[in-house]
Amino acid sequence: MERLTEAQQELYDWLRDFIRSRQHSPSIRQMMQAMQLKSPAPIQSRLEHLRNKGYIEWSEGKARTIRVLQSVKPGIPVLGTIAAGGLVEPFTDAVENIDFGNLSLPSQTYALRVNGDSMIEDSILDGDLVFLRPVPEPDMIKDGTIVAARVEGYGTTLKQFYRQGDLITLKPANPQYQPIEVSAIQVEVQGSLVGVWRHYQ
Repeated sequence: MERLTEAQQELYDWLRDFIRSRQHSPSIRQMMQAMQLKSPAPIQSRLEHLRNKGYIEWSEGKARTIRVLQSVKPGIPVLGTIAAGGLVEPFTDAVENIDFGNLSLPSQTYALRVNGDSMIEDSILDGDLVFLRPVPEPDMIKDGTIVAARVEGYGTTLKQFYRQGDLITLKPANPQYQPIEVSAIQVEVQGSLVGVWRHYQ
C-alpha cells in the first residue's frame, strides 16, 4: 500500500476517528475546519490521493459517503531490506509492522532491515532494523548524517552522507568498503537515521 504524505496522513487519521465515533462521514467544511484550511481545494486534493492510494472510497455525486477501507496496522512499517555493503532495490510496501508504542519516534518513521556489514563501526550490524524518517530538504543534510540513499542505476544503500559542491560521497563505516562517489543528481536521499533496533536471540 502506497505511503501517505504527512498532510494526507493527518486527514486520514482524523477521518478514521471521526467516522468511528460518529458513524457517518464529515462534510468538506468540517474537514476544512479540522485541518485549519480556508479553501476546500486542498481537502479535495488530499481526498483524491487517499482514494487513489486505496485508503478511502465514496459514492460519486452523493454527499457524506466517504468510507475508510482499511485501518493502518499499528507500529512502524518495515519496508524491506537496505544494503550496508553493496546496493539493493528497496520495497515500497510494508512487509511487516513492528509495534514500538513505548518509543517516541518522529511522524512518518519507517524501518528497513540491514543487509551487510559496511556500517559496523557506527554500531549498525547485519540484521538490525534501522528507523528512518523522510528528508523534506535534502540540501540541508549535514555532513556525516547516516542516510538511506538511492543511487541512480544501482539501488539503495545505508551510508554516511557528505556533499562537496555537486559531488556526493556515501561513506561506509567499515574500512573494507570503498566510498561511493557520484554526482548529486544521481542521488535521492530517502531518509535519515533516527534509531537502530537489535533483536538478541
